[in-house]
Amino acid sequence: MARSLNQVTLMGNLTRDPELRQTPSGQNVCSFSLALNRSYRDANGEWQEATDYVDIVAWGPLGERVSQYLNKGRRCLVQGRLQSRSWEQDGQKRSKVEVLANDVTFLDGRGDNAGASSSNESASEETATTDKPVKAGKNSTKDVVIEDVSDEPINLDDIPF
Repeated sequence: MARSLNQVTLMGNLTRDPELRQTPSGQNVCSFSLALNRSYRDANGEWQEATDYVDIVAWGPLGERVSQYLNKGRRCLVQGRLQSRSWEQDGQKRSKVEVLANDVTFLDGRGDNAGASSSNESASEETATTDKPVKAGKNSTKDVVIEDVSDEPINLDDIPF
């Protein structure tokens, strides 16, 4: 029997602040939603804009980092897999397809988004403003901080090639 492939990579903006909860066993789980913008040509050849909304779930330390560093409007790259679940509510069967995140990369620097709340922007000195992506996946051992030194002019004599 052939194996299947279930892999998703999405880049978008958070539609709401992440919600961090704990299971009865104490496991952290974070849920958030991404807005994915796309353009296409309609039957008349005119460009149209559309937005798709996708629910994301991140477990454990990854969920904690997402909850701590992301908020509504921030851009991120999510890699994971599709997962479907079903339940019964008020006598009706319900089902949902969502992305189970394996890795989340923060694409905005701390001060890049005007919609970011000021209380989160001053979280700590270790989370300095950066324009570089910061990887927060399960394979990362600690948060990466990259200082932006773009204020200084580049000396062409310093380039080794």
